Amino acid sequence: MRSIMMLALLAAATLAADPAAAQDQRSVLRDACKADYQRLCNGVQPGGGRIVKCLQDQSDKLTPACKTALSKGN
Repeated sequence: MRSIMMLALLAAATLAADPAAAQDQRSVLRDACKADYQRLCNGVQPGGGRIVKCLQDQSDKLTPACKTALSKGN
């Protein structure tokens, strides 16, 4: 779990330098994790990284596609 958070922080810092890349990564994450979000984090208010944190906190319940998307950049 700690490695996922560290990777997410590193990816966020890297993507912050390139807004277009950040938008692309958010799109990938949104597509890969939509069903997981609806199933596990539906009541979480967007913003401030709350949805990503919710998904990370429940990483053992995520689909493989969502786990991959989270590990690649958010």
